Amino acid sequence: MTNLTVEATELTRLYGGREAVSNVSFNLKQGEVLGFLGPNGAGKSTTMKMLTGNLAPSAGSVKICGIDMIENPKEAKALIGYLPEMRPLYKEFTVDEYLTIAARLHRVSSGNIKKAVENAKERCGLGHMSKRLIENLSNGYQQRVGIAQAIIHSPMVVILDEPTVGLDPIQIRDIRALIREIGGEHSVILSTHILPEVEMVCDHVQIIDKGKLVFNGGIDVLKRQRVGNKLLIGFNNIPSVEDILKIKGVTEAEITDNNMMRVRFADDQDQNKAPHEAIVQAAVKNKWGLYQIAPDQTSLEDVFVQLTYQDAAAETMAEAA
Repeated sequence: MTNLTVEATELTRLYGGREAVSNVSFNLKQGEVLGFLGPNGAGKSTTMKMLTGNLAPSAGSVKICGIDMIENPKEAKALIGYLPEMRPLYKEFTVDEYLTIAARLHRVSSGNIKKAVENAKERCGLGHMSKRLIENLSNGYQQRVGIAQAIIHSPMVVILDEPTVGLDPIQIRDIRALIREIGGEHSVILSTHILPEVEMVCDHVQIIDKGKLVFNGGIDVLKRQRVGNKLLIGFNNIPSVEDILKIKGVTEAEITDNNMMRVRFADDQDQNKAPHEAIVQAAVKNKWGLYQIAPDQTSLEDVFVQLTYQDAAAETMAEAA
């Protein structure tokens, strides 16, 4: 028996002959949290609409726990909990009233509604807010109510669109912890523009640009891309760039704004054979006063830009040629 909860196969969506999404394929397993990223207009929202059955693909298929979204939409949708960016809250109701309605809409049996409401409140930290009107809750607690309605029927897949937008730092921390807790039991697809959030919350990441997946892999793979082949080095008596370039294995060197040195070595060089030791030996010999040598991590923002704009750069070069 497979534990795949989402199977997207060659999803394509045409608008007026233009491919808004082109041949997007991925799988999601039970217990995984998937971070879904993309710049504006990349096709992210269109893909999420197809995953939730709100938009039919022009080609390709979506299966939720093996159930085809096109052939059996009611059965497939029943396995999904969804929180859109604009929270579907009836603010004139109390938390209990609203969650009871949500349970009924999700076809929770009448005998299990009370238990489902209590369970959702407990998981989302809403037990002491039962009788409060939703309109009187803080932004963070309203977001918790939105998540509670998405999980009230114990769906196999929970899809959250920008769940931490507009929250303060404490609320963001609490919501991220809640997402991780939900991900332990359900599969979660998290759409976000906050790149550090992906690293903190997600197990798997996919980045879409111009309708195509440009990255689809584990968070550990994304972290390795950040480390790369650069060193950030601090010297009390900073040497010249020419002196550093004489060291075997060093291909580039520059002095940074904070009077440190950034050194690059060959892309294909084994991390264990990188010129760390040779730099240390040269620093001791020449009394450069080495006080720091560490990998120079590329920011998540830079990785994102590299992935989403490499095709544009290639197109520009092709046109110039």
